[in-house]
Formats: sequence, structure tokens, C-alpha cells
Amino acid sequence: MNIFRKKRRLRLGQVGNGPEQPSAEELAAFAREEELYALGNAAALDSFGLSSALMISRYRPIAKHLASIGKRYSMLHPDVLILLYYLACKSRGDILEIGPYIGGSTIALAEGVRDAGQERAFVTVEKGGRLEHPTLTSRDIVADLKQNLAHNRVADLVQLIVGEAVANETGEEVRRRLRPGSVELFVMDADGGVELALDFYRDLLADHCWVVIDDYFAATGPAFDKAARTKAQIDALGTTGELEGLAPFGWGTWFGRWHRPHFVRHP
Repeated sequence: MNIFRKKRRLRLGQVGNGPEQPSAEELAAFAREEELYALGNAAALDSFGLSSALMISRYRPIAKHLASIGKRYSMLHPDVLILLYYLACKSRGDILEIGPYIGGSTIALAEGVRDAGQERAFVTVEKGGRLEHPTLTSRDIVADLKQNLAHNRVADLVQLIVGEAVANETGEEVRRRLRPGSVELFVMDADGGVELALDFYRDLLADHCWVVIDDYFAATGPAFDKAARTKAQIDALGTTGELEGLAPFGWGTWFGRWHRPHFVRHP
């Protein structure tokens, strides 16, 4: 989070025009760049691969567009939005997001799904309420989220479920839309509840699923305690081999992979 941004109210009621569409020549150039940096498939995206993907994506029209989305709807660093878009383009399975707030990350993911041109499920879970925040206040989170998705023409790509992420009723709704083992990209802002969220949705995740978790780091303020809890849980899951950390990006968003445990848990 950039603590030097001025506080602003939501800029609603503006229809997003989307990024400038690249020409055939530009698409060919993009393909050559990806081949040069060995980014031909999602398996190539280790920590160096993610950094390379970010590097070349910053020069594409989508980067400017996502920077604009970030200023209006997100607390995430623009680099994180770029990588969310990129992973949504590259992954082929379903996407599950927890804690979209008013939709900046959701828009980036949905546009990646759209541009990949492959039909799949994208489910996002938001508990709603209101939030007073130094840079991005919302008096009605769910209403603002719905409006922002509609204004940016991605509402039809997103299945929104309103409820507590780890409530049984929410889990039942999510599982009506997602098959076991189908999720290849899991994005969460779990308010420090990483282990609980992973345990609750573990059956839906594909082995080696991409995982993106916000608040791995926060320098000061009330977010520091949440970041400390988040980091401790991620690190603990890393020691068991369940989470593989690749790199943090932006202001403290963790990127990695989830690996199916090769043991049976007993109650």
C-alpha cells in the first residue's frame, strides 16, 4: 500500500474501455518475446520466469490499462495486477478468488480469462460490508464490486458469491460451481487466515496450482499484524512442502505454487 496517496472516493459510473487491442504485428512480436525468454507455457514460470513475464508485460498496452484500473479500484501494486492478468491468460483451469474488495484484482483476472479465449469458471467470494481506508473507502463493498465489474464489461465472466469465505454455506455455493481439482489459480486476501482458507478449499485445487496471497509484508500501521500472521502461516506451509514460494511482488504480495500433500491427515 502506498501511504502517500491521497484519500479518494470511488470513481464510479465510468464504463471501462479496456486496453488498446494489439495489431497482428504486435501479437507476433509478443510471441517472439515469450519464445526468447522461454515463457511458452505456465510450467516455465518459476521465480525468474515470473520476473521476465512482468518485465516484458510492462511494455504492452495491457500494463497502462491495468495501472488505470489499479488507481480506481485496487490497493495492489500495478505489477501485481499485471501478473494476475498474465497468470489468468496462461493457466487453463478454473480460478478461485477470496477477498476481491471492490474488484481491481477481479477485473485483471477476468480480462486475462477473456483474452485467453478459453471458457472456464471464475468464482470470487466477498463477504461485503463497508471499509474506511486511507486510500480507497467503500460504504457498500458488494454494491461497488458489482458496479465496477459491470462498468468494465467483465461481470459476465465472474461468478460472485457473497458470504464469509470459510462458512459452510459459502463453501457449498463455491462447490456447485467448481469441480474438485479444477482450480489452477487461487488468489486470496484472507485477512491472515491463509491456513484456514487453504484447508477449506484444498479439495478444489489442482496439484501445482498457482497461489497468490496478499499482505505477505506490510511496513507499518494496522496491516503489520495481519502481514506477520500471513507470513508465519505461509512459511509454515512452506516447510511442509505444501506451498512453494517463488517471489513477492509489489508492496508485499506473495506468488507461489501449491503442491498436493503426499500424506493423509487424521482428525
